[in-house]
Amino acid sequence: MDPQIYTLHRENEKEHWWYKGRRKIISSLINDSIKNKQNISILDFGAGSGTNSIMLSKYGDVYLYEKDKKSQEYLKKKFENIKNIFILEEIDKSKLFDLVVATDVIEHIEKDNDIIKYLSGLIKKNGNILLTVPAYNFLYNERDKFLGHFRRYNTKMIKNITEQYFKTIKLSYYNFFLFFLSLVLFTMIKILKVKSFITSAEKTPNSTLNNFFCYIFSSEKFFLKYINFPFGNSIVYLAKKI
Repeated sequence: MDPQIYTLHRENEKEHWWYKGRRKIISSLINDSIKNKQNISILDFGAGSGTNSIMLSKYGDVYLYEKDKKSQEYLKKKFENIKNIFILEEIDKSKLFDLVVATDVIEHIEKDNDIIKYLSGLIKKNGNILLTVPAYNFLYNERDKFLGHFRRYNTKMIKNITEQYFKTIKLSYYNFFLFFLSLVLFTMIKILKVKSFITSAEKTPNSTLNNFFCYIFSSEKFFLKYINFPFGNSIVYLAKKI
């Protein structure tokens, strides 16, 4: 990922509507779909700027892994006063987790089949995995390249790389209500290919717009309890290890 993008993530992840809404959706899925969710061990794989870590810490001990050493140092400083958040410099394959979370991570990895296999080996029997990924390769654009994405996904692709290791609990598109607005934005990015326009999406908009988008986006958590959205800008996958 471009260092500029990582800096923008650090500066905006706390308040940006996308991160806030995604946290609410992830938390709702954990609450609704994972039976044993208290005092569990969680691996936040590809934790980035630690955007999900505080939310995950209410369920148990959270272990953050980022391979970049500077990112590790940043995370250590950020969470130095949080007793149940731990920063891993390396992953000990002998330690197994109740839940592995990788939010918008596997699209950054060229061999996604290999990383799914690897993550499955870090999960306890009957443990869970939760993934989020961007949707639809036809939306792949300059922003994806700038973010370091190898691909975008559809639900069939997720099934193909996971079904050998996991039993699906929830597999749905999300960011459904704002999909067509995103479609317009992505089309403009494809046409204009302007770096400043690409990075502007990472910045928190004014509070009124930010709160509006967050409300619309996070409201999807209520619908995901009962349905799978037929399309959306992203995909969420929750499963149990076979």
